[in-house]
Amino acid sequence: MGIISLLFFIVLKEMKKHSWQESEENVEHIPFSHTRYPEKEMTKRSQEFYELLNKRRSVRFISNEQIPMEVIDNVIKAAGTAPSGAHTEPWTFVVVKDPDVKHEIRKIVEEEEEINYMKRMGHRWVTDLKKLRTNWIKDYLDSAPVLILIFKQVHGFAANGKKTVHYYNEISVSIACGILLAALQVRCPSARPQKEK
Repeated sequence: MGIISLLFFIVLKEMKKHSWQESEENVEHIPFSHTRYPEKEMTKRSQEFYELLNKRRSVRFISNEQIPMEVIDNVIKAAGTAPSGAHTEPWTFVVVKDPDVKHEIRKIVEEEEEINYMKRMGHRWVTDLKKLRTNWIKDYLDSAPVLILIFKQVHGFAANGKKTVHYYNEISVSIACGILLAALQVRCPSARPQKEK
């Protein structure tokens, strides 16, 4: 089975486990609950959150340190709290740990990235990337303990099999990815110091 077929199979299997969009009468309403903090506490919390996220960097040297599956589950659950058009939640997260599957993903990504560098991105973009010492080789896709693949769903299916629309699916998935990155910053050891390369 090819990697694309395998990924498609995984996504379909996940979709069958969940009914992506129940009819409104079957969806439990969860009332909004808000804690209002005093101004001093709000300022402190916002500063701490900023300082945490300000440490985030786009790294290309990924630690091979194992991450507990519970942590991965929690960051995916956090990403799943993202707002979405008509609350359709048009995303599927797939966790890949199998080394052979990760390597197949790497080959596909590198093939596409090489085309990006050679044709799609243009001279200026490629030149701007030179100072970051990056290229289409993505060896960290093999060494990372897990890969989290994120798929957008352009539509879904109700419990009765009827096709449903996922509004603003690309924007919604992008927001979920941003929350995923923020959640990963809280705990996950993504990078290793450059001197360890």
